[in-house]
Amino acid sequence: SKVAIVGCSNGQPQTNREKVVLLEKVLVKIGLCPVFSDFLFERDSVFSGTGRERAEALMNFYQDREIQMIFDISGGDIANEILPYLDFEVIAENPKPFWGYSDLTTIMNAIYAKTGVRSVLYQIRNLLREDGKTQITNFTSTIFDGTNHLFSFEYQFIQGERLEGIVVGGNIRCLLKLAGTEYWPDMTNKVLLLEAFGGTVPQMTTYLNQLKQMGAFHKINGILLGTFTKMEQDHCLPAITSLVKQYAGERIPIIKTQEIGHGSNSKAIVIGEKVCLRK
Repeated sequence: SKVAIVGCSNGQPQTNREKVVLLEKVLVKIGLCPVFSDFLFERDSVFSGTGRERAEALMNFYQDREIQMIFDISGGDIANEILPYLDFEVIAENPKPFWGYSDLTTIMNAIYAKTGVRSVLYQIRNLLREDGKTQITNFTSTIFDGTNHLFSFEYQFIQGERLEGIVVGGNIRCLLKLAGTEYWPDMTNKVLLLEAFGGTVPQMTTYLNQLKQMGAFHKINGILLGTFTKMEQDHCLPAITSLVKQYAGERIPIIKTQEIGHGSNSKAIVIGEKVCLRK
């Protein structure tokens, strides 16, 4: 199966070329045929190309009938620059899964908002990280054997006993870049996934209050909290669960998992797909 490797956010540092070569070897070894975008590595500051160029590279893969999946290996800050140049009609006609995380939250939620097409919150570079052996096993068994290993994660309820709805969201900082735009997903009856890499209590307080002031917490069915890397490493108080309860209120179910987010052990979850989780 042919798969595409793209970089819609910050360009990869030139020092990461060996890692990309290693990723290619791993993908080939497990039975995939990766095809690489011309816009992966930094050329001018953090840019691997203009927003239009990165968008056109992505759209070319959507239109290529041989490409089965698209994996974005980037992250950072500038993914939303490509949104005006995406052809959502073409994406809707070629609903192949787009995989990415972090700043790619902007693209995945925009795709869902504009087309209803699902994307996968997961970084394919996890196959190279500390938990790479387990990641490869989970990935291959899911992609080739039809298991659910990559998408099955452990969780605990913070409040409530049942969480059901279509998943939207992802990285909280990056999701909020879509606020006030045509790319913001409808929150009605959704499960709002939130996770973060950087930021501690002040930043999370700001983001949660923005969501509250936008009325998101009155519309959603519940919240799925992934990892909040910096907060959890620093053992911040109040903890993220306490902050979320404070601003989202006690009405809606909230669950917490350590297996979705930026960690090397992270599982995958589908943006735009319904989940039903019980205590």
